[in-house]
Amino acid sequence: MPSLGGSGKRLPLLASPGKSDAPMPEQKATNIVWHAGAVTREERERLNGHRSGVVWLTGLSGSGKSTIAVALEKALWERGVRSYILDGDNIRHGLNKNLGFSPADRTENIRRIGEVAKLFTEAGLVAVTAFISPYRADRDQVRALMKPGDFIEVLVDCPLDVCEQRDVKGLYQKARAGQIPEFTGISAPYEPPLTPELTLRTAEQSPEESAAQVLAYLVARVIVSSR
Repeated sequence: MPSLGGSGKRLPLLASPGKSDAPMPEQKATNIVWHAGAVTREERERLNGHRSGVVWLTGLSGSGKSTIAVALEKALWERGVRSYILDGDNIRHGLNKNLGFSPADRTENIRRIGEVAKLFTEAGLVAVTAFISPYRADRDQVRALMKPGDFIEVLVDCPLDVCEQRDVKGLYQKARAGQIPEFTGISAPYEPPLTPELTLRTAEQSPEESAAQVLAYLVARVIVSSR
């Protein structure tokens, strides 16, 4: 399994990594029909003055995902870009409060956020997500929901030892002491993207520099303007 960053430390490879015990949810509701609105996504984008899409930040706890997301949202706001952050911890306070951290719950967590992010793109917004999202299969499922070019997978690449040094919550210490089961990077696997659209090496640059790197990518892709 690939290492993250230059520390040489490899993340744990558990049995059947990236697999969950639960299949993709089946459609339970019957007699339902999609009801189309009168305003299209393209019309919303024209009103907003920019294209929509999803910036999907993935990486270990402590790698800098949430901090970068906040810096990026601020930079987008200053350009008049309508955006919103979907943050892993925040979402678990509400929408996903009934989910834990088992493989099956992690899969469902990302499935729900993928659907929400898709709605944001249809609303003409730039959704910035900050989730560990450890399994490639789950991230690929989200990509499959989107139109080509809408899903921008960003690997927040930071060595495990640096993430542990930054751990103000003490989560890694608790995980190593066995107090937090199924903790990504310690007792649960992380599968980094094989071909992300963008890689941020956060042990070598500031959150603001990382946000600027993402912004430059969005400008190059003509999702937001260069002004």
